[in-house]
Amino acid sequence: MTEEARRRGRNETEEERADRMWGELIQEVRVAQTGVQILFGFLLTVVFQPKYAQLADVDKAIYIVTVVLGACATGALIGPVSLHRLVSGRRVKPQAVRLASRLTFVGLVLLLATMTSSLLLILRVATHDGYVPYLVSAVVTWYLVCWYGLPLWARRKHSSRSGDRSGSY
Repeated sequence: MTEEARRRGRNETEEERADRMWGELIQEVRVAQTGVQILFGFLLTVVFQPKYAQLADVDKAIYIVTVVLGACATGALIGPVSLHRLVSGRRVKPQAVRLASRLTFVGLVLLLATMTSSLLLILRVATHDGYVPYLVSAVVTWYLVCWYGLPLWARRKHSSRSGDRSGSY
């Protein structure tokens, strides 16, 4: 076993690693896609509700931004599927996995923004209270801890000091 394979913990070729990473990425994308598609579907129905016409202009603007963010998140999180379909059999899987991983990350950031603006809109309409920005900030902080803080902490704490990039796809 080579030093590189020992450091990664697996004895696999670049293609085998790309296959494994692709499978893992697709499982992650399935979870995120489902959530963003359900959220986006609900967002699309809001404009057809009678109460929409009664919303303040600022709430309508938040809604429009939320729908656009949701559409962008949906596109980014479905992108890896299209990417795989269009490059399948072209012997570019390692490059495709890297690109799909980046698309997924962008999709998760956009999903965070969509959820933030959705929560802001819902709480503004439901409560009309001044504490809404603080509550939304607390929830966003929780998302940041769960989605980025803990994973980055774990990566830093448990990655080898010799430049382990096994999760860099």
